[in-house]
Amino acid sequence: MKVTIYTDGSSRGNPGPGGYGAVLHYVDSAGNLHVKELSAGYATTTNNRMELLGPIAALEALKRPCEVTLVSDSQYLVNAFNQNWIAGWLKRGWKNANKQPVKNIDLWKRLLAAKEPHQVEFVWVKGHAGHPENERCDQLATEAADGINLLIDEGFKPEETLPF
Repeated sequence: MKVTIYTDGSSRGNPGPGGYGAVLHYVDSAGNLHVKELSAGYATTTNNRMELLGPIAALEALKRPCEVTLVSDSQYLVNAFNQNWIAGWLKRGWKNANKQPVKNIDLWKRLLAAKEPHQVEFVWVKGHAGHPENERCDQLATEAADGINLLIDEGFKPEETLPF
């Protein structure tokens, strides 16, 4: 099965209230397009955490192994895989090139687990440039961030947002 996943994350302040949006596209054998939309909002989080939670939620929603094209405007997400940052982090025990702990390690580990049963290609698209699915994901993410009954991002660590 081939699935295309579009994702985006948003944060109103960094940190601040945030949300993610994901749109999943699947074309069945009869040529019918099936679309599923996912979103959630969090009381206090960061943009990068939301950029990771969108793909996690989408991959976790898949019920069987799939061939996935995952489209995101997050270079943080796409480059981690396409430029092999992940491989380096794993080799160094979840340390970055500067020997500092990788930020958002809880979500990176969860993303790797969610990705495991699938064959995933990561594709970057320029954000806010009129790409219909990316714009829809942005809308879902910002509406979730602005919503009520926001969730708690249990893995959010305020110290990871400090500049020093």
